[in-house]
Amino acid sequence: MTTAPRPTTPPPEGGAAGSGGEPILRVQGLVKHFPLTRGIVFKKQVGAVKAVDGVSFDLLAGETLGIVGESGCGKSTLAKLIAHLEAPTAGGILYKGEDITRLSGKALKAVRRNIQMVFQDPYTSLNPRMTVGDIIGEPYEIHPEVAPKGDRRRRVQELLDVVGLNPEYINRYPHQFSGGQRQRIGIARGLALRPEVIVADEPVSALDVSVQAQVVNLMEKLQDEFGLSYMFIAHDLSIVRHISDRVGVMYLGKIVEIGPDEAIYEHPTHPYTQALLSAVPVPDPEAREYRERVILSGDVPSPADPPSGCRFRTRCWKARERCALEEPLLAVPSVYAGSGTPAAHESACHFAEEKRVVPPGE
Repeated sequence: MTTAPRPTTPPPEGGAAGSGGEPILRVQGLVKHFPLTRGIVFKKQVGAVKAVDGVSFDLLAGETLGIVGESGCGKSTLAKLIAHLEAPTAGGILYKGEDITRLSGKALKAVRRNIQMVFQDPYTSLNPRMTVGDIIGEPYEIHPEVAPKGDRRRRVQELLDVVGLNPEYINRYPHQFSGGQRQRIGIARGLALRPEVIVADEPVSALDVSVQAQVVNLMEKLQDEFGLSYMFIAHDLSIVRHISDRVGVMYLGKIVEIGPDEAIYEHPTHPYTQALLSAVPVPDPEAREYRERVILSGDVPSPADPPSGCRFRTRCWKARERCALEEPLLAVPSVYAGSGTPAAHESACHFAEEKRVVPPGE
C-alpha cells in the first residue's frame, strides 16, 4: 500500500499557548436561555432554562482549554454556541477580535470554516448511508474553495492517513468500523477545512478506556502537527488533566474556577472543584486511604430556577448569609494575588481561602 502524503496545514498565527499573544478566541459574557412556555395554541413564556449564564474566557493559539462539570451544567450548550450551532441570547464570541455573533451570510460562513466541532457519539454523528469518503469530503461541498472537485478524493485519503486509518477505506461505510475508528473519522471530518479551532464535545466518553487514550494521544499529535487550538469538553477529570493546558470548571451555567491545569488539580479553591477532584479514583491504596473525600449534600438545583447569589451555596459547606445575597465573581483569591505562583488562578467563591473542617465521624 502506498502511503498518501500528509496535508500541509500551517499553524495559526499568534504562537503557542502561553506566548502572551492575543487570544484566538475570546468569549465575553455568553448567555443562552431556553424559554419555558405554557399552552398549546396561545403559548406563554413562564420562565427560562439558564443553560449558559454569563460565561467568559480566552483561548490562546495552540492551547487546549478543558471544560469540566456535571451533566446538565451547560458544557455541551457552550460548545454549540462556540461552533455557532446555537445562537446566543446575549454576549459575544470574538474570533481574532471579530464578534462572530454579529455575522451572517458569507462572513459567518468564512468564520465557520475556521471553527470546527468533533461530536460526542461516533455512532450517531456519522450518516450510516454515506461512505467515509463522502462524510469526510462533505465540508468541501459547502466550502468548494478549499478543495477543487478533482482533488477531493486525494485530500480525503490524506486525512484518513493523518488520523491513522487506511486510505483505502474511503469507500467503506460507518458500520464497518469500530467506535474508536469512527471517532477518528469524525476528527478527520473536523480537519477537512483546515480549521484553527476545534471544539471537542466529550469526544471520548462513548469509547472504551484503552481506546480513549489512543484518541486523546491522536488529538495531541494533531495539535502539534497543525497548530490547533482545542476547547476540550469532558466529565472525566483525569482525561482533561492529561490533555489540557488550562481548565475551566462549570456549575449551573457558570464557570466557577479557571486556571492552569496544575493550579486547578493541585490547589483547587472552589468547594465544587474540591468535591469533583475528591471523587477521582486513585490507584495507590495508601494515597487513597489518606485522601479527604468530599460528599456533596442535596441535588443539583434546576437551571430554570437557580439559587440566588452563589449557585453552589445550597450544597456548600462554606455557605454564609453573604453567599445568598451576593453573587461571587471570578477573581484570584487574596492569598494568591500577586504571588505569581502556579496556584494563582481565578475562583468564584467569597471564601476561597477558607479550608474545609471535616465533621467528626466523616
